[in-house]
Amino acid sequence: MAKHGKKYNDALKTFDRQNLYEPKEAFSLLKNTATAKFDETIELHVRLNLDPRQADQQVRGAMVLPHGTGRSQKVLVFAKGEKAKEAETAGADYVGAEDMVEKITKENWFDFDVVIATPDMMGVVGKLGRILGPRGLMPNPKTGTVTMDITKAVNDVKAGKVEYRLDKAANIHVPIGKASFEEEKLFENYTALIETLIKVKPSAAKGQYMKGVCIAATMGPGIRINPQKPLGK
Repeated sequence: MAKHGKKYNDALKTFDRQNLYEPKEAFSLLKNTATAKFDETIELHVRLNLDPRQADQQVRGAMVLPHGTGRSQKVLVFAKGEKAKEAETAGADYVGAEDMVEKITKENWFDFDVVIATPDMMGVVGKLGRILGPRGLMPNPKTGTVTMDITKAVNDVKAGKVEYRLDKAANIHVPIGKASFEEEKLFENYTALIETLIKVKPSAAKGQYMKGVCIAATMGPGIRINPQKPLGK
């Protein structure tokens, strides 16, 4: 069993870890568990009653949180010509094509958080598949990062866009804000994401869709939310 520090153990004393809380009560308790000296990220973890091995039970997409994530994201855009100019105007941190492929492969450069590309550039970006793929950085139409609407894509990322994807254990992990956020803003971000996950529920899903819902600060223990009523309704 992993050993935890005094702050973590003190946080555990502020709530019943076995209890399934209503969402608003859980967020009220959460503030007491974020005691690190830095502004901790608040994360949402959801376990879905799906089989990740089945193609018709995949859940993947992206959305813009109402109040953002509290984190500044650096954006790299692969585009040429007018689309490259559009990316620069939209506020992309880096814009390029083959030159960026060379910079990444030769200099092991990764000073970016999100990669966006126009469809015609995917042949170029594809050369980085083995490098970007394992890092979760490969552009994908499902998450809106392969698009001709570069302005919207960049603006969405800067506004607090997050990606969600079912992992091999049928879990989804998404940041929904910072510990410094007002409780209501965290709750609204949480609600928006839960509602999105409900909307994209695969038709092949059987039984109770959400098997587990938990929120936690970076360094704190998880607080369980009733998965049968994840919206508290």
